[in-house]
Amino acid sequence: MASLLIRSIRYLVTCDDKDQLLEDVDLYCEDGFIRQIGPHLDITADRTIDASHMLCYPGLVNTHHHLYQVFSRNLPQVQNMELFDWLKTLYEIWKNLDEDVIRLSSLTGMGELMKHGCTTCFDHHYVFPTHAGDLIGAQFAAADTLGIRMYASRGSMDLSVKDGGLPPDSVVQTVDEIMTDSARLIEKYHDTSYGAMHRIALAPCSPFSVSAELLRQSAILARQYGVRLHTHLCETKDEENFMLQREGIRPLEYMERLGWTGSDVWFAHGIHFNDEELRVLAKTGTGVAHCPISNMKLSSGIARIPEMLELGVPVGLAVDGSASNDGSSLMEELRVAFLLHRLNASRRAPTGYDVLKMATRGSARLLGRDDIGQLAVGKCADLFMIDSRRLELVGSCFDPKSVLGTVGVRGPVDYTVVHGRVTVAQGHLMTVDEERLAQDAETCCRQYLAR
Repeated sequence: MASLLIRSIRYLVTCDDKDQLLEDVDLYCEDGFIRQIGPHLDITADRTIDASHMLCYPGLVNTHHHLYQVFSRNLPQVQNMELFDWLKTLYEIWKNLDEDVIRLSSLTGMGELMKHGCTTCFDHHYVFPTHAGDLIGAQFAAADTLGIRMYASRGSMDLSVKDGGLPPDSVVQTVDEIMTDSARLIEKYHDTSYGAMHRIALAPCSPFSVSAELLRQSAILARQYGVRLHTHLCETKDEENFMLQREGIRPLEYMERLGWTGSDVWFAHGIHFNDEELRVLAKTGTGVAHCPISNMKLSSGIARIPEMLELGVPVGLAVDGSASNDGSSLMEELRVAFLLHRLNASRRAPTGYDVLKMATRGSARLLGRDDIGQLAVGKCADLFMIDSRRLELVGSCFDPKSVLGTVGVRGPVDYTVVHGRVTVAQGHLMTVDEERLAQDAETCCRQYLAR
């Protein structure tokens, strides 16, 4: 069994039930799991890392992404658009997706995530052009190459422009096609075991791109198989007005009627919930993936995170798609979330440590996992470390639990470990040739955008 010993960690932030900050401790992991934490462990391992100057944290957990969008970021024609116009414009690019684009964009996006301390990535993929190939299979293969823990989704759309939706005809499918493929992917990839590297959720795109029948059947199928449900909700006022005009009710009530609340459901964004809707989320245990940078770039608004946390709504952190974020760093998201809510909510805002817990324990809860998101004996050996001697951290390590939110970290972390395997060392990916990957991905991106 492969083993790793991390010696003399300067500060270890557990994010466990006791919110412990441990000093000068060793961490020993074996076969992917943490076996011991304590001072001066009398043990040897296959690999030992000196962490005497390191800050050590649980691996960050990303709860909402669109990895394919890595190849459509920073495009000048969409820089000043809001969501609906932005989507309509970009669908004309996304309809040309294929397996190679998905493979290389997934490697690029997840590689960036992992270089910035993320150890688990949830991706919401919902664009399935005809004859595009095995897109979800390509994502899992990319994750395995990198060594990151992957939670994929079988997203879907069945309403095109001609049906009153936003996407073109070539990327929508029938409900029967979607349900058949959803069952196939769950049976092939969904691993319910403790410490699983692969899981699947069902994730129709959004209420304005899918039918009521697709949402209803997705909820039924997900509960038959015991998988989770995810979609975008309450991201913009345009969405709210769209639903009021089409259905005569607000988005959350619409989703409630179709079986889309509960502890197995989480929504991306959740900006425009009213007071009563926040209470519904709290009562039902329905979660929210908070995407502050994307929400700012698209002028969508500010999610009511302080109120959600006060009410007990499950909240996790996410980067969202790279076309509405222009990056894949959950570390950057963490600091932006802290600063945004300090600006907007003052003393009611979550602390730097609260936001770290949101990105670890909170995100793990959204994904239905109690084996990740904290550093404790028996949990997955998912963590990252940062050298406290960095110039940009001088004079800032008096509160290691909050420093990632208040001060932040520029550039890659020093180490990332996923399931006991070192995947990033000295800020570089260990499992792929980064330079070659960047070249291949850039070539593929340019060819894709020229189609």
